[in-house]
Amino acid sequence: MAQDDNSPISAQDAKRLFAEWKSVPALVLAVSGGPDSVALMWLMARWRRSLSRGPRLVAVTIDHGLRPEAAREAREVRRLARELDLPHKILRWSGEKPRTGVPAAARAARYRLLAQAARAAGASHIVTAHTRDDQAETVLMRLLRGSGIAGLGAMARVTERGGVALARPLLDIAKSRLVATLAKAKIAYADDPTNHDTAFTRPRLRALLPALAAEGGDERSLARLAMRLSRANAAVDVLADGAERYLALKGRGALQPVRNRVTFDAESFAGLPEEIRLRLLMRAINRFGHEGPAELGKLESLLAQLDRNFTGRHPKTGHAPGRGRLKQTLAGALVTLDAGQIRVEPAPARRRRAG
Repeated sequence: MAQDDNSPISAQDAKRLFAEWKSVPALVLAVSGGPDSVALMWLMARWRRSLSRGPRLVAVTIDHGLRPEAAREAREVRRLARELDLPHKILRWSGEKPRTGVPAAARAARYRLLAQAARAAGASHIVTAHTRDDQAETVLMRLLRGSGIAGLGAMARVTERGGVALARPLLDIAKSRLVATLAKAKIAYADDPTNHDTAFTRPRLRALLPALAAEGGDERSLARLAMRLSRANAAVDVLADGAERYLALKGRGALQPVRNRVTFDAESFAGLPEEIRLRLLMRAINRFGHEGPAELGKLESLLAQLDRNFTGRHPKTGHAPGRGRLKQTLAGALVTLDAGQIRVEPAPARRRRAG
């Protein structure tokens, strides 16, 4: 029977949520001290004790050095980890902090440190406590930024980051269930004030969710949208795979990997749907560029330039075989259109200015 969004997570629920990781050697748990991550640690510790054999769990707390309370909160996580018989590490984001873009920089530092901890522990996965509420906020943020379907698919249950798998087992769970779980277990947690600071984008959008919910756009609906767009994105990726095979079978229009570049025929490329062409370009640029990933808006502009410069006679466009030329860099890749061929390769290193 389906549970309501205010019910604690049972041992049976946890068994289902964590089942796919019971045979891995070790897991690093990202535990900040807030309710979501503390509940994750408590649930996974209880789940691990129920197994005859299971992964070694290592709790890791990142102290970003941005709030004076952070060190105390990290020590509280350590105390609870000891009670749960879990090893715990506190890692600190050292060095000078940026004046702007602090949330993004802190997030990048957090995942870098977590990946280092996972490699040191021999862990196959970093486990985070992202919830359905986080998923809804992510969808809303990306929607307002005009993301494509890949971005609107938001967070996946398992992804790769920093050479380590990132697992989000609670992505379909409401935050309120985690709070109810801790209340039942009588476990305290920290409340990070930055989660309520409207100087940051995510808290501002979070404040809008009650009004959106009144119009039917609650966390459940937004998370469902993400799931459906993720499904559509996976289907388009399959079509892009097929397009690569199609180009490889076209003889002169073959996709030709030659050492550190890829070349394909502009006429064959032009016959593909726009979304597929964007994905093929993105794959090539992200593969050979060194400043990626490529931004979707810039990629769209590049594709438009390729279309304008390609003067080939194509069954859909009526143009003759390509004689247009273009040379442009994007995300550290050099994209060239010449003699009816599109080539993507690493861009030459930028010359440093004499100073």
